Formats: sequence, structure tokens, C-alpha cells
Amino acid sequence: MANYQVSLLPGDGIGPEVAEATRRVLDATGVGFDWEVCEAGLEAYEKHGELLPDATIASIRKNGVGLKGPITTPVGTGFRSVNVALRQELETYANLRPGKTIKGVQSTFSDVDLVVVRENLEDLYAGVEFDTGSEDAAEVIKAINGRSKKQIAEDAAISIKMITPEGSRRIVKFAFEYARANGRKLVTAVHKANIMKYSDGLFLKIAQEVAEEYPDIEFNDRIVDNMCMQLMQKPELYDVLVMPNLYGDIVSDIVAGMVGGLGVAPGGNIGKDAAVFEPIHGSAPSHAGKNVANPVAMLLSGVMMLRHLNEQDAAERVEAAVAKVIGEGEKVTYDLRADRDQSKAAKTSEMADAIIAAL
Repeated sequence: MANYQVSLLPGDGIGPEVAEATRRVLDATGVGFDWEVCEAGLEAYEKHGELLPDATIASIRKNGVGLKGPITTPVGTGFRSVNVALRQELETYANLRPGKTIKGVQSTFSDVDLVVVRENLEDLYAGVEFDTGSEDAAEVIKAINGRSKKQIAEDAAISIKMITPEGSRRIVKFAFEYARANGRKLVTAVHKANIMKYSDGLFLKIAQEVAEEYPDIEFNDRIVDNMCMQLMQKPELYDVLVMPNLYGDIVSDIVAGMVGGLGVAPGGNIGKDAAVFEPIHGSAPSHAGKNVANPVAMLLSGVMMLRHLNEQDAAERVEAAVAKVIGEGEKVTYDLRADRDQSKAAKTSEMADAIIAAL
């Protein structure tokens, strides 16, 4: 059987180290990969003058699958986030964020198994904004004030929240299809339709319509602030959560916090023609090159990629090996040790070795 062609974006900061650990573990499963290493981030900018070179996007388009390490976006420089740019360029409309308790990871909750499905391209992240005092903002404000009882101040900055029927339908269908394929029983639509009656109201209406097409999956909805409270009180009542972009960004990090933090939080961005899997944490440039970074989030993103490729056996073996090594608590990086003792901690590469041995 031919090897899978995968675009590998090591990223920057600790990215190359956790990416290399993940590549080694995935190769050790026996699944065949041909890795096409691509540049993105600060090194790409220094070489090519752009954080996300066209060649990198072309590689992912060609291969259809990418595995990406953390990438630094310079703050306050006018650069778009590489993550956001990739999602928009590749139209990866679904952000998939599972949160599952791993025995041995310090966390507030002991038995969480949730999946957040976040719409990736619309809502306030679409980038339709007008700066305070600009001519464009003045035109928009004038047009709105001519049509709205609620008047906008002339010096307001404006961000446009866009929710479309098409975007809502495909993300809710994605959540139901995911639930059906993975034996999940319940999909909950999360919204603020009690206040934003047209935008979030549309999302809820479409979710209710789509739910009727999946009689085998239970459906309910929750207002986003209530959802956050319920996650803290009774997460066991929930399963797959689907929501617009901004709420998804926030709720997915809440779920990550419930299971121990971003160091164990994988993610996937999935569209019709391409999928990119990535850890959610930052690039931690101060730890770069020290071989001390926790590779678990990137490894679990690799597990998500294996499942996307329908390599279910390999995915389960890697997930079980990661859980075994963490549960034993010895060959783990310092942040995963119960005593946080750096002198006894495993290096990134040593933790990868232990996981490979446990496969």
C-alpha cells in the first residue's frame, strides 16, 4: 500500500522538537508516511518575507493533509495569525477540539470526554472590521444609523458578526456526522440567540432543522453562558458541542482546562479538500531547543490525523501508549510529573522513546 503524503509544518519555538517526537511515534506505528516538510512562522519570514509561504499552502492543497507544530505570530505587527490564514486559505471550516481526561494528568475533573465542534470561517473572526475614526467606519456608521433605532457613536470601532445559513448548516452537519461515526449520542448547539436574535437565531434555527435529519442522535441547545456554567457543574451530561466561531474559541479552551490544559489539547481543522491537525498551545520560544517541551498535544493531534486517514488501529495504539506513559508518571516531561521535579523529568525525545516502546 502506498504511503500517505503528509505536509509537515514543524513551526517555530518548541515546534520542531514536538513535531519530530510526533513524526517518530507515527512512523513507529508501521503506517507509511512520506513527510513533505514545509516552512511557516518566524523562520519562513526571515527567509521569504512571509509567515505563510505560498509553497506551504500549495503542499497542503496537494496532499490534502497537514500536521502542524505551534507557530509564533508577531504581536502588534499587522500580521494575520498563521492559524487563521491557513483556515481561510484552505477553507477548513470545522475546528475539532476533543477534551478527554488522561489518568496521571493533573486536572480538576476526573472523567471528562467532550468534543467541541467550532465553526472556523464566519462570525467575528471573518475579519470584517472598521477602525475608529476611519472614513470607512464613518460610512458604515452613517448607513447603520439611517436604518437602526439603536444609534452607533461616530467614533466607534466596528466588527461585523456574520452567520450564514450555509456556514451554519455545514458545521452542524459535520457535528452530527462526527457523532454518528464515533458512537456519540448527543449534539448540543451553543448560542446566544436570546440576545442576537438574527445572527445566533439563524444558527439555532438551522441547527434545529439539521437535527431532524439525524433521528438516531439526541439534540438539545444551550445559551453559551449557561453552557459554561454547566460544564463546570455537570459535564457528564454533554457529549458533542457545536457552536459559532467565537464561542468555540472560548469553550474549547475551557474544555482543555478541564482535562489539564493546552499541553494535552489536540486540534484539527477540517474542510472539504484539506485537513490540518495541530496542538493548540503556543510556541514557547523561551524553551526552544532545550528538548524539554511536552509533546502530548502534538502527539494527540497526530492521533486525530490517523483517525482522519481511517487508520483506527494505529490511532488507538498511539493513544493507549501515550496514556500508559503518562499514567506511569516516570518518562514524562516535567510539567506532567506529579512533583514537577525537573531533575527527574524526561526530555521530549526520551518521552517519545517511551511511547514508541509502549506501542
